[in-house]
Amino acid sequence: MSLVKSKQRVADHGEVFTPPWMVEAMLDLVKGETERIDSRFLEPACGSGNFLVQILRRKLAAVESKYGKSDFEKRHHALLGLMCIYGIELLPDNIAECRDNLLEIFAEYLDLDDADDLYRSARHVLSQNLVHGDALTMKDSSGQPITFPEWGYLGKGKFQRRDFRFDVLTHWSAFSAEGSLFAHLGKHEIFAPVREYPKMTVAELASGVES
Repeated sequence: MSLVKSKQRVADHGEVFTPPWMVEAMLDLVKGETERIDSRFLEPACGSGNFLVQILRRKLAAVESKYGKSDFEKRHHALLGLMCIYGIELLPDNIAECRDNLLEIFAEYLDLDDADDLYRSARHVLSQNLVHGDALTMKDSSGQPITFPEWGYLGKGKFQRRDFRFDVLTHWSAFSAEGSLFAHLGKHEIFAPVREYPKMTVAELASGVES
């Protein structure tokens, strides 16, 4: 595979794609996390998804190993795995390609077509989790602060969503570190979600019923 799309993009944006062997070697450094369904990963310059694709493949393998005998659990935990993958990308064609790549892998694993509620839910999740924006300024393409949804699976087909600002989340670990002078601020109101949603099903997610 080519590691560059064009010399001009390299010059303008420093765009060079990571080769597959290096992606795998780097992910193996945190192998246990990549194979945990609910571990969260953020790639701040995700390109077309070289890292995120392989993380999703590992998560889906974990879903198959743990829930492969139950179609209901497999479908819902596969969606949870997808929900825990995040990315930011500066170039619009790359972020569109990244979303398409992840959706294709997810749909292929569960044998979905685009009329399936789960397929449409996954597409909606990817539109929220994979942001066209700038990780350095922490703003999206419209100039607004980047906001990420935190998804949780409550069991019995129900999901929960809470939205957090990216710029706030980047300070969370420093404030909440044990022994830190500011450890007591770990649960301070500045770290509260900017929005919370009611519990929702896959069908409600697919139809965009979140308010």
